[in-house]
Amino acid sequence: MSLSSTSTFPASISDQPSRRIVIGITGATGAIYGVRLLTILRDMPDIETHLVISDAGALNLHQELDINRKQVEALSDAVYSTREIGAAIASGSFQSDGMIIAPCSMKTLSSISSSLCDNLITRAADVVLKEHRRLLLMVRETPFNLAHLRNMISITEMGGIVFPPLPSFYHRPKNITEMVDHTLGRVLDLLMIDNDIVPRWSGLKKSLNKK
Repeated sequence: MSLSSTSTFPASISDQPSRRIVIGITGATGAIYGVRLLTILRDMPDIETHLVISDAGALNLHQELDINRKQVEALSDAVYSTREIGAAIASGSFQSDGMIIAPCSMKTLSSISSSLCDNLITRAADVVLKEHRRLLLMVRETPFNLAHLRNMISITEMGGIVFPPLPSFYHRPKNITEMVDHTLGRVLDLLMIDNDIVPRWSGLKKSLNKK
């Protein structure tokens, strides 16, 4: 099912997918997380994605992945402009299972933490918070200054989840895709979306010899 921002949604609940996820891609480094997330969700028939890409996010798609906005938008069921404040996802009456911003810039983090709602990404995030749904912010910056940390605390106090995409190595990733997938699998776990892209920890292979 392909939807545009002006599409009419199915009148019957039975015609709708069981899950709706809103995805934002902003101007922080790590565009691969948003693109790979859309690719994974596209192969899940019960998931409907709603995508907003900021202008800075589009620049990073080109800089980091050599792809353009249209190529990424083609991976999503519904696409909106950041200036489309009247979009469906700007209302709490639009039912979704949560929102992921991947990656999330410090500017976006700050706007959400102060409920600024200066574009559709931050407004959609504000809606998710006020409706007590899951909001995951894959924040990208290093090192963090005090303002960054305070904004993360504020988001956490409001019920959001701050999820810096820090790679794990215990599963011995062989390439960047495996590193990215492991992080995104954990993100999907937090939204209660079943996936098989996370190598599940089953304990150490060998017990350490005691001296």
